[in-house]
Amino acid sequence: MVKTLHNKQQWITQVSTVVIGSAFLSYGLFAAMIEPSTANAATASDQVIVTLNVDEGISITDGAASTMAPNLSTSQNTSIGSSSWNVKTNSSAGYTLTVIASTDEAMKQTTPTTTGQFQDFNSGSATPTAWNTGKGSNLYTFGFSAYGSDTSTGSWGSGATCGTGGTIPATMNYAGFASSTPRTIASTSTVTTTSGATTTVCFAAEQVGVYAPSGAYQATVTGTATTN
Repeated sequence: MVKTLHNKQQWITQVSTVVIGSAFLSYGLFAAMIEPSTANAATASDQVIVTLNVDEGISITDGAASTMAPNLSTSQNTSIGSSSWNVKTNSSAGYTLTVIASTDEAMKQTTPTTTGQFQDFNSGSATPTAWNTGKGSNLYTFGFSAYGSDTSTGSWGSGATCGTGGTIPATMNYAGFASSTPRTIASTSTVTTTSGATTTVCFAAEQVGVYAPSGAYQATVTGTATTN
């Protein structure tokens, strides 16, 4: 009985050893299956340069024709008018907007004769000045000013309207046209918004101490927007 019991214990021990050994073997295989193998990993990389070109462009809207009002007469000495341009550009250096008249003097009579003309304000000086300072005397004169988001208030004064009823704004500065010299009325050193930048040019005429001969007069003014 003792021997039999001993053999039984030995068998149990052997079976237990086999079971335990099998368990460790299974765990090892399972661990080997779930653990990533990185010892032999290899990588290679490459950069790609992506190039995009943006073409420079600029546009300007068609300024509306301006009929000055009220008409000059023996009882009305001043008249005003206006037109506006909207400029859009993606130029990284911005744009410059200039104006120039087709003739010197700018405002000329068209009917009944072609001999009459208004003198360019302040003798065509390029330096803007207050209207009452530069209008002169014993003559009839024609000039312009400007305002807008890109217009220099240091040059053209502080304006938000060209006036009403023939009243020329005292807060704005005016210049005279000269056929050979474009006048800068707006400028910026950056791109505009997609809505563009609007600049309004104000025209003013006055007869000072004399009457302008009756008839129709006309000035042709060109606005040019150029990238900087």
